[in-house]
Amino acid sequence: MPEAPGYAAIDLGASSGRVLTGRLDGERLELTEHHRFPNRPVRLPSGLHWNLLALFSESLGCLRTAGPLRGVGIDTWGVDYALLDDRGRVLGLPFHYRDGRADAMVARAFERVPRDEQYAVTGIQTMAINTVFQLLADEGGAALKAASRMALVPDLLALWLSGELANERTNASTTGLLDARTGEWATDLVARLQLPGTLFAELVDPGAVLGPTLPEHGLGPVPVIAVASHDTASAFVAAPVRDEHAAILSSGTWSLLGLELAAPVLTDAARDANLTNERGIDASTRLLKNVMGLWLEQECARAWGLDHAEVFAAAESAPAGGPLFDPDDESFLHPRDMPARIAEVCEAAGQPPPRGTGAIARSILESLACKYRLVLEGLEAVSGRDVRAIHVIGGGARVDLLCRLTADLTGREVLAGPVEATAMGNVLVQCRAAGELGSLADIRAVVGACTAPVVHEPSDDRDAADATYNRFLDVTGLRARAAA
Repeated sequence: MPEAPGYAAIDLGASSGRVLTGRLDGERLELTEHHRFPNRPVRLPSGLHWNLLALFSESLGCLRTAGPLRGVGIDTWGVDYALLDDRGRVLGLPFHYRDGRADAMVARAFERVPRDEQYAVTGIQTMAINTVFQLLADEGGAALKAASRMALVPDLLALWLSGELANERTNASTTGLLDARTGEWATDLVARLQLPGTLFAELVDPGAVLGPTLPEHGLGPVPVIAVASHDTASAFVAAPVRDEHAAILSSGTWSLLGLELAAPVLTDAARDANLTNERGIDASTRLLKNVMGLWLEQECARAWGLDHAEVFAAAESAPAGGPLFDPDDESFLHPRDMPARIAEVCEAAGQPPPRGTGAIARSILESLACKYRLVLEGLEAVSGRDVRAIHVIGGGARVDLLCRLTADLTGREVLAGPVEATAMGNVLVQCRAAGELGSLADIRAVVGACTAPVVHEPSDDRDAADATYNRFLDVTGLRARAAA
Protein backbone atom coordinates (compact mmCIF):
# COMPACT_ATOMS: atom_id res chain seq x y z
CA MET A 1 0.00 0.00 0.00
CA PRO A 2 1.24 3.55 -0.67
CA GLU A 3 2.53 5.43 2.32
CA ALA A 4 -0.05 7.69 3.97
CA PRO A 5 0.84 11.40 3.74
CA GLY A 6 2.37 12.91 6.85
CA TYR A 7 3.13 16.33 8.30
CA ALA A 8 6.76 17.44 8.27
CA ALA A 9 8.23 19.29 11.24
CA ILE A 10 11.38 21.32 10.64
CA ASP A 11 12.63 21.66 14.21
CA LEU A 12 15.71 23.85 14.58
CA GLY A 13 17.38 24.29 17.93
CA ALA A 14 20.36 26.31 18.99
CA SER A 15 22.76 23.37 18.65
CA SER A 16 21.12 21.08 16.07
CA GLY A 17 18.28 20.74 13.63
CA ARG A 18 16.17 17.83 12.48
CA VAL A 19 13.31 17.00 10.19
CA LEU A 20 10.58 14.62 11.33
CA THR A 21 7.26 13.50 9.94
CA GLY A 22 4.19 12.60 11.92
CA ARG A 23 0.87 10.94 11.21
CA LEU A 24 -2.19 10.35 13.34
CA ASP A 25 -3.05 6.69 13.76
CA GLY A 26 -6.32 6.70 15.60
CA GLU A 27 -5.64 8.35 18.95
CA ARG A 28 -1.86 8.05 18.67
CA LEU A 29 0.81 10.03 16.87
CA GLU A 30 3.45 8.18 14.89
CA LEU A 31 6.63 10.27 14.68
CA THR A 32 9.61 9.44 12.46
CA GLU A 33 12.93 11.27 12.48
CA HIS A 34 14.42 11.47 8.99
CA HIS A 35 17.50 13.61 9.41
CA ARG A 36 19.48 15.35 12.14
CA PHE A 37 22.23 17.87 11.48
CA PRO A 38 24.41 20.27 13.49
CA ASN A 39 23.61 23.96 13.77
CA ARG A 40 27.02 25.61 13.57
CA PRO A 41 27.17 29.40 13.86
CA VAL A 42 29.86 31.24 11.92
CA ARG A 43 32.27 33.76 13.45
CA LEU A 44 33.04 36.53 10.91
CA PRO A 45 34.76 39.92 11.28
CA SER A 46 31.29 41.44 11.68
CA GLY A 47 30.36 39.13 14.56
CA LEU A 48 28.69 35.79 15.28
CA HIS A 49 26.08 34.78 12.71
CA TRP A 50 23.69 31.91 12.05
CA ASN A 51 24.31 29.88 8.90
CA LEU A 52 20.65 29.89 7.91
CA LEU A 53 21.35 28.94 4.30
CA ALA A 54 22.93 25.69 5.45
CA LEU A 55 20.01 24.98 7.80
CA PHE A 56 17.49 25.66 5.03
CA SER A 57 19.42 23.51 2.54
CA GLU A 58 19.61 20.58 4.99
CA SER A 59 15.91 20.87 5.77
CA LEU A 60 14.82 21.18 2.15
CA GLY A 61 16.92 18.21 1.08
CA CYS A 62 15.23 16.05 3.69
CA LEU A 63 11.73 17.21 2.75
CA ARG A 64 12.37 15.97 -0.78
CA THR A 65 12.93 12.43 0.50
CA ALA A 66 10.42 12.35 3.37
CA GLY A 67 7.57 10.85 1.38
CA PRO A 68 4.15 12.32 0.63
CA LEU A 69 3.33 15.34 2.77
CA ARG A 70 0.12 17.04 3.88
CA GLY A 71 1.90 20.01 5.40
CA VAL A 72 5.17 21.53 6.61
CA GLY A 73 5.70 23.51 9.82
CA ILE A 74 8.82 25.26 11.09
CA ASP A 75 9.84 25.98 14.67
CA THR A 76 13.07 27.54 15.88
CA TRP A 77 14.51 29.54 18.77
CA GLY A 78 13.23 33.07 19.39
CA VAL A 79 14.53 36.68 19.26
CA ASP A 80 16.80 36.48 16.18
CA TYR A 81 15.77 37.92 12.83
CA ALA A 82 16.67 39.01 9.32
CA LEU A 83 16.03 42.45 7.87
CA LEU A 84 14.45 42.41 4.41
CA ASP A 85 14.25 44.95 1.61
CA ASP A 86 11.06 45.77 -0.26
CA ARG A 87 11.50 42.69 -2.46
CA GLY A 88 11.92 40.31 0.47
CA ARG A 89 15.67 39.97 0.06
CA VAL A 90 17.86 39.52 3.13
CA LEU A 91 19.98 42.52 4.10
CA GLY A 92 23.09 41.08 5.70
CA LEU A 93 23.65 37.85 7.59
CA PRO A 94 21.35 37.37 10.62
CA PHE A 95 23.23 37.69 13.90
CA HIS A 96 23.38 35.04 16.60
CA TYR A 97 21.89 36.14 19.91
CA ARG A 98 25.18 35.25 21.65
CA ASP A 99 27.07 37.76 19.50
CA GLY A 100 27.14 40.37 22.27
CA ARG A 101 26.49 43.43 20.07
CA ALA A 102 23.28 44.27 21.96
CA ASP A 103 24.73 44.16 25.49
CA ALA A 104 25.03 47.93 25.68
CA MET A 105 21.59 48.52 24.17
CA VAL A 106 19.58 47.66 27.29
CA ALA A 107 20.50 51.00 28.85
CA ARG A 108 19.66 52.85 25.62
CA ALA A 109 16.22 51.26 25.47
CA PHE A 110 15.44 52.12 29.08
CA GLU A 111 16.57 55.71 28.54
CA ARG A 112 13.94 56.05 25.84
CA VAL A 113 11.22 54.06 27.59
CA PRO A 114 11.70 53.10 31.26
CA ARG A 115 11.80 49.42 32.06
CA ASP A 116 8.58 49.46 34.08
CA GLU A 117 6.69 51.06 31.19
CA GLN A 118 8.03 48.53 28.69
CA TYR A 119 7.14 45.62 30.96
CA ALA A 120 3.63 46.95 31.53
CA VAL A 121 3.00 46.57 27.79
CA THR A 122 5.05 43.54 26.71
CA GLY A 123 5.64 41.62 29.95
CA ILE A 124 8.97 40.36 28.63
CA GLN A 125 11.97 39.40 30.76
CA THR A 126 14.92 41.77 30.38
CA MET A 127 17.67 39.94 28.50
CA ALA A 128 20.23 41.60 26.26
CA ILE A 129 19.49 39.01 23.57
CA ASN A 130 15.91 40.27 23.07
CA THR A 131 15.00 41.49 19.59
CA VAL A 132 14.24 44.99 20.82
CA PHE A 133 17.83 45.46 22.00
CA GLN A 134 19.29 43.84 18.89
CA LEU A 135 17.32 46.24 16.67
CA LEU A 136 18.73 49.17 18.62
CA ALA A 137 22.20 47.77 17.92
CA ASP A 138 21.34 48.01 14.19
CA GLU A 139 20.69 51.77 14.47
CA GLY A 140 22.79 53.81 12.07
CA GLY A 141 23.60 50.79 9.94
CA ALA A 142 22.87 50.41 6.24
CA ALA A 143 20.71 47.31 6.76
CA LEU A 144 18.20 48.95 9.09
CA LYS A 145 18.04 52.08 6.92
CA ALA A 146 17.19 49.98 3.86
CA ALA A 147 14.87 47.53 5.61
CA SER A 148 11.18 47.27 4.79
CA ARG A 149 10.35 44.26 6.95
CA MET A 150 11.70 42.08 9.73
CA ALA A 151 11.42 38.30 9.59
CA LEU A 152 12.12 36.25 12.69
CA VAL A 153 14.03 33.07 11.89
CA PRO A 154 11.02 30.75 11.37
CA ASP A 155 9.24 33.52 9.45
CA LEU A 156 12.25 33.81 7.13
CA LEU A 157 12.48 30.07 6.49
CA ALA A 158 8.73 29.94 5.79
CA LEU A 159 9.16 32.85 3.36
CA TRP A 160 11.90 30.98 1.54
CA LEU A 161 9.74 27.86 1.43
CA SER A 162 6.41 29.44 0.42
CA GLY A 163 7.12 32.95 -0.81
CA GLU A 164 4.76 34.33 1.86
CA LEU A 165 5.86 36.55 4.75
CA ALA A 166 4.05 36.77 8.07
CA ASN A 167 5.15 37.15 11.69
CA GLU A 168 3.85 34.24 13.77
CA ARG A 169 2.65 35.39 17.20
CA THR A 170 4.42 32.98 19.58
CA ASN A 171 7.80 33.93 18.17
CA ALA A 172 6.84 37.58 17.83
CA SER A 173 6.16 37.61 21.57
CA THR A 174 9.87 37.03 22.24
CA THR A 175 10.80 40.35 20.61
CA GLY A 176 9.82 42.63 23.49
CA LEU A 177 7.66 44.54 21.01
CA LEU A 178 4.35 42.65 21.14
CA ASP A 179 1.50 43.82 23.36
CA ALA A 180 1.01 40.99 25.85
CA ARG A 181 -2.69 41.74 26.30
CA THR A 182 -3.80 42.17 22.70
CA GLY A 183 -1.31 40.01 20.85
CA GLU A 184 -0.71 42.85 18.38
CA TRP A 185 2.43 44.87 17.69
CA ALA A 186 2.95 47.52 20.37
CA THR A 187 3.08 50.38 17.86
CA ASP A 188 3.23 53.17 20.45
CA LEU A 189 6.17 51.48 22.17
CA VAL A 190 7.91 50.94 18.82
CA ALA A 191 7.56 54.66 18.07
CA ARG A 192 8.85 55.72 21.50
CA LEU A 193 11.87 53.45 21.05
CA GLN A 194 12.52 55.24 17.73
CA LEU A 195 12.37 52.02 15.72
CA PRO A 196 10.93 51.95 12.18
CA GLY A 197 7.26 51.00 12.43
CA THR A 198 7.28 49.61 8.89
CA LEU A 199 9.38 46.61 9.91
CA PHE A 200 6.56 44.66 11.46
CA ALA A 201 4.53 42.41 9.19
CA GLU A 202 1.06 40.90 9.50
CA LEU A 203 0.71 38.67 12.55
CA VAL A 204 -0.73 35.18 12.27
CA ASP A 205 -1.70 32.56 14.83
CA PRO A 206 -0.53 28.95 15.01
CA GLY A 207 -2.49 26.95 12.47
CA ALA A 208 -2.62 29.61 9.75
CA VAL A 209 -1.87 28.26 6.27
CA LEU A 210 0.69 30.57 4.67
CA GLY A 211 0.57 29.06 1.20
CA PRO A 212 1.94 26.17 -0.87
CA THR A 213 5.62 25.41 -1.25
CA LEU A 214 7.24 27.18 -4.19
CA PRO A 215 7.49 25.12 -7.40
CA GLU A 216 11.29 25.43 -7.55
CA HIS A 217 11.64 23.34 -4.40
CA GLY A 218 10.31 20.24 -6.16
CA LEU A 219 7.93 19.24 -3.38
CA GLY A 220 4.64 19.76 -5.15
CA PRO A 221 2.07 22.17 -3.66
CA VAL A 222 2.52 21.21 0.00
CA PRO A 223 0.84 23.65 2.43
CA VAL A 224 3.28 25.59 4.61
CA ILE A 225 1.55 25.98 7.98
CA ALA A 226 2.47 28.47 10.68
CA VAL A 227 2.79 26.34 13.80
CA ALA A 228 3.70 27.63 17.25
CA SER A 229 6.99 28.66 15.68
CA HIS A 230 8.83 29.46 18.90
CA ASP A 231 10.16 26.02 19.80
CA THR A 232 9.19 26.42 23.45
CA ALA A 233 5.62 27.23 22.45
CA SER A 234 5.48 24.05 20.36
CA ALA A 235 6.95 22.08 23.25
CA PHE A 236 4.33 23.44 25.66
CA VAL A 237 1.60 22.25 23.28
CA ALA A 238 2.82 18.68 23.74
CA ALA A 239 3.31 18.82 27.51
CA PRO A 240 0.94 16.20 28.99
CA VAL A 241 -0.34 18.48 31.74
CA ARG A 242 -3.31 17.20 33.74
CA ASP A 243 -4.42 20.27 35.65
CA GLU A 244 -3.49 23.77 36.78
CA HIS A 245 -1.12 22.44 39.44
CA ALA A 246 1.55 21.56 36.88
CA ALA A 247 4.58 23.57 35.80
CA ILE A 248 6.39 22.90 32.54
CA LEU A 249 10.16 22.83 32.17
CA SER A 250 11.34 22.83 28.57
CA SER A 251 14.88 21.60 29.07
CA GLY A 252 17.58 21.90 26.43
CA THR A 253 20.24 24.48 25.58
CA TRP A 254 17.98 26.81 27.54
CA SER A 255 15.78 25.85 30.47
CA LEU A 256 12.38 27.53 30.24
CA LEU A 257 10.35 26.93 33.37
CA GLY A 258 6.83 28.24 33.51
CA LEU A 259 3.09 28.00 33.74
CA GLU A 260 0.35 28.03 31.14
CA LEU A 261 -2.13 30.81 31.96
CA ALA A 262 -5.19 32.37 30.38
CA ALA A 263 -3.81 35.91 30.61
CA PRO A 264 -0.48 37.70 31.13
CA VAL A 265 0.77 38.72 34.56
CA LEU A 266 2.13 42.27 34.29
CA THR A 267 2.45 43.17 37.95
CA ASP A 268 5.38 44.85 39.64
CA ALA A 269 6.15 41.54 41.36
CA ALA A 270 6.36 39.71 38.02
CA ARG A 271 8.62 42.43 36.64
CA ASP A 272 10.86 42.39 39.71
CA ALA A 273 11.16 38.60 39.41
CA ASN A 274 12.13 39.17 35.74
CA LEU A 275 9.49 36.74 34.54
CA THR A 276 8.42 36.71 30.92
CA ASN A 277 4.95 36.55 29.37
CA GLU A 278 5.24 34.79 26.03
CA ARG A 279 2.37 33.95 23.73
CA GLY A 280 1.12 30.37 23.58
CA ILE A 281 -1.39 28.50 21.49
CA ASP A 282 -5.00 29.75 21.53
CA ALA A 283 -3.95 33.15 22.91
CA SER A 284 -2.68 31.59 26.13
CA THR A 285 0.25 33.03 28.06
CA ARG A 286 3.39 31.14 28.97
CA LEU A 287 4.52 32.83 32.18
CA LEU A 288 8.08 31.62 32.49
CA LYS A 289 11.71 32.33 33.17
CA ASN A 290 14.62 31.73 30.82
CA VAL A 291 17.42 29.95 32.68
CA MET A 292 20.79 29.32 31.02
CA GLY A 293 20.18 25.55 30.85
CA LEU A 294 22.34 22.79 29.41
CA TRP A 295 24.34 25.32 27.42
CA LEU A 296 26.72 25.21 30.38
CA GLU A 297 27.25 21.46 30.00
CA GLN A 298 27.37 21.68 26.20
CA GLU A 299 30.16 24.22 26.29
CA CYS A 300 32.08 22.15 28.86
CA ALA A 301 31.68 19.03 26.73
CA ARG A 302 33.01 20.96 23.74
CA ALA A 303 36.01 22.17 25.73
CA TRP A 304 36.75 18.66 26.98
CA GLY A 305 36.16 16.89 23.66
CA LEU A 306 33.62 14.54 25.28
CA ASP A 307 30.14 13.51 24.26
CA HIS A 308 27.21 14.36 26.50
CA ALA A 309 26.70 10.80 27.72
CA GLU A 310 30.26 10.74 29.05
CA VAL A 311 29.78 14.05 30.85
CA PHE A 312 26.53 13.00 32.52
CA ALA A 313 28.00 9.63 33.53
CA ALA A 314 30.88 11.47 35.20
CA ALA A 315 28.37 13.69 37.03
CA GLU A 316 26.55 10.59 38.35
CA SER A 317 29.80 9.32 39.84
CA ALA A 318 30.80 12.61 41.46
CA PRO A 319 29.94 13.30 45.11
CA ALA A 320 27.15 15.68 46.01
CA GLY A 321 27.72 18.89 47.91
CA GLY A 322 30.19 20.62 45.62
CA PRO A 323 30.30 24.35 44.83
CA LEU A 324 27.15 26.08 43.61
CA PHE A 325 26.71 29.11 41.36
CA ASP A 326 24.03 31.10 39.56
CA PRO A 327 23.59 29.53 36.10
CA ASP A 328 22.38 32.92 34.85
CA ASP A 329 25.59 34.78 35.63
CA GLU A 330 25.96 37.11 32.63
CA SER A 331 29.49 35.90 31.94
CA PHE A 332 28.10 32.50 30.89
CA LEU A 333 26.04 33.90 27.99
CA HIS A 334 28.77 34.19 25.38
CA PRO A 335 30.92 31.33 24.04
CA ARG A 336 34.22 30.92 25.88
CA ASP A 337 36.16 28.42 28.05
CA MET A 338 33.20 27.38 30.20
CA PRO A 339 35.07 25.19 32.74
CA ALA A 340 37.45 28.06 33.44
CA ARG A 341 34.62 30.55 33.75
CA ILE A 342 32.74 28.33 36.21
CA ALA A 343 35.89 28.08 38.29
CA GLU A 344 36.25 31.88 38.28
CA VAL A 345 32.64 32.43 39.38
CA CYS A 346 32.97 29.90 42.21
CA GLU A 347 36.23 31.40 43.42
CA ALA A 348 34.74 34.90 43.33
CA ALA A 349 32.01 33.63 45.68
CA GLY A 350 34.61 32.29 48.12
CA GLN A 351 34.24 28.63 47.12
CA PRO A 352 36.93 26.23 45.96
CA PRO A 353 36.31 25.57 42.25
CA PRO A 354 35.13 22.13 41.18
CA ARG A 355 37.98 19.94 39.91
CA GLY A 356 37.55 17.41 37.13
CA THR A 357 34.84 16.55 34.66
CA GLY A 358 32.46 14.88 37.09
CA ALA A 359 32.69 17.56 39.77
CA ILE A 360 32.13 20.40 37.28
CA ALA A 361 29.22 18.61 35.60
CA ARG A 362 27.56 17.82 38.92
CA SER A 363 28.03 21.42 40.04
CA ILE A 364 26.21 22.55 36.90
CA LEU A 365 23.28 20.18 37.45
CA GLU A 366 22.91 20.92 41.17
CA SER A 367 23.06 24.67 40.48
CA LEU A 368 20.39 24.35 37.77
CA ALA A 369 18.09 22.42 40.10
CA CYS A 370 18.52 25.08 42.79
CA LYS A 371 17.74 27.84 40.28
CA TYR A 372 14.60 25.96 39.19
CA ARG A 373 13.39 26.04 42.79
CA LEU A 374 13.97 29.79 43.01
CA VAL A 375 12.10 30.37 39.75
CA LEU A 376 9.26 28.08 40.79
CA GLU A 377 8.79 29.95 44.05
CA GLY A 378 8.58 33.20 42.09
CA LEU A 379 6.06 31.76 39.64
CA GLU A 380 3.83 30.58 42.47
CA ALA A 381 4.06 33.92 44.25
CA VAL A 382 3.02 36.07 41.28
CA SER A 383 0.43 33.69 39.79
CA GLY A 384 -1.23 32.35 42.93
CA ARG A 385 -0.82 28.83 41.56
CA ASP A 386 0.03 25.85 43.77
CA VAL A 387 2.51 23.78 41.76
CA ARG A 388 2.60 20.11 42.69
CA ALA A 389 4.28 18.57 39.65
CA ILE A 390 6.85 19.59 37.04
CA HIS A 391 6.70 18.22 33.49
CA VAL A 392 10.24 18.11 32.08
CA ILE A 393 10.10 18.00 28.28
CA GLY A 394 12.76 18.15 25.61
CA GLY A 395 16.28 16.74 25.58
CA GLY A 396 16.84 17.42 29.28
CA ALA A 397 14.19 14.82 30.09
CA ARG A 398 16.86 12.23 29.20
CA VAL A 399 19.25 13.54 31.86
CA ASP A 400 18.18 11.32 34.71
CA LEU A 401 20.38 12.98 37.34
CA LEU A 402 19.07 16.45 36.56
CA CYS A 403 15.48 15.23 36.78
CA ARG A 404 16.17 13.57 40.16
CA LEU A 405 17.92 16.66 41.48
CA THR A 406 15.02 18.82 40.30
CA ALA A 407 12.54 16.61 42.16
CA ASP A 408 14.68 16.62 45.30
CA LEU A 409 15.47 20.35 45.36
CA THR A 410 11.96 21.56 44.49
CA GLY A 411 10.13 18.93 46.54
CA ARG A 412 7.80 18.24 43.61
CA GLU A 413 7.08 15.18 41.53
CA VAL A 414 8.92 15.37 38.22
CA LEU A 415 7.46 13.72 35.12
CA ALA A 416 10.11 13.42 32.42
CA GLY A 417 9.00 13.34 28.80
CA PRO A 418 8.21 13.49 26.03
CA VAL A 419 11.71 14.17 24.76
CA GLU A 420 10.29 15.01 21.32
CA ALA A 421 7.74 17.48 22.66
CA THR A 422 8.69 20.29 20.26
CA ALA A 423 8.32 18.18 17.13
CA MET A 424 5.13 16.63 18.47
CA GLY A 425 3.63 20.05 19.13
CA ASN A 426 4.64 21.20 15.66
CA VAL A 427 2.96 18.22 13.96
CA LEU A 428 -0.16 18.25 16.14
CA VAL A 429 -0.84 21.92 15.40
CA GLN A 430 -0.65 21.02 11.71
CA CYS A 431 -3.08 18.15 12.31
CA ARG A 432 -5.48 20.59 13.92
CA ALA A 433 -5.10 23.07 11.06
CA ALA A 434 -6.06 20.27 8.66
CA GLY A 435 -9.15 19.42 10.71
CA GLU A 436 -7.90 16.13 12.14
CA LEU A 437 -8.03 17.47 15.70
CA GLY A 438 -10.21 20.07 17.37
CA SER A 439 -9.12 21.61 20.65
CA LEU A 440 -5.93 21.81 22.69
CA ALA A 441 -7.53 19.17 24.92
CA ASP A 442 -7.73 16.88 21.88
CA ILE A 443 -4.05 17.49 21.17
CA ARG A 444 -3.07 16.66 24.73
CA ALA A 445 -5.22 13.54 24.69
CA VAL A 446 -3.11 12.32 21.76
CA VAL A 447 0.08 13.20 23.64
CA GLY A 448 -1.14 11.31 26.69
CA ALA A 449 -2.01 8.25 24.61
CA CYS A 450 1.45 7.94 23.07
CA THR A 451 3.78 8.98 25.89
CA ALA A 452 4.65 7.48 29.27
CA PRO A 453 6.61 10.00 31.35
CA VAL A 454 9.28 8.71 33.72
CA VAL A 455 8.27 9.67 37.27
CA HIS A 456 10.82 11.00 39.76
CA GLU A 457 9.56 11.46 43.31
CA PRO A 458 11.36 13.89 45.63
CA SER A 459 13.54 12.57 48.41
CA ASP A 460 12.03 12.36 51.87
CA ASP A 461 15.09 14.15 53.26
CA ARG A 462 13.75 17.70 53.01
CA ASP A 463 16.34 19.03 55.47
CA ALA A 464 19.18 18.07 53.12
CA ALA A 465 17.41 19.67 50.15
CA ASP A 466 16.75 22.85 52.10
CA ALA A 467 20.37 23.02 53.25
CA THR A 468 21.62 22.77 49.67
CA TYR A 469 19.15 25.41 48.50
CA ASN A 470 20.04 27.80 51.31
CA ARG A 471 23.72 27.38 50.54
CA PHE A 472 22.92 28.22 46.88
CA LEU A 473 21.07 31.38 47.94
CA ASP A 474 23.96 32.45 50.16
CA VAL A 475 26.83 31.93 47.72
CA THR A 476 24.96 33.49 44.78
CA GLY A 477 23.57 36.48 46.65
CA LEU A 478 20.06 35.54 45.53
CA ARG A 479 18.55 35.29 49.01
CA ALA A 480 17.01 38.77 48.75
CA ARG A 481 15.18 37.75 45.59
CA ALA A 482 13.94 34.56 47.24
CA ALA A 483 12.64 36.57 50.20
CA ALA A 484 10.80 38.97 47.89
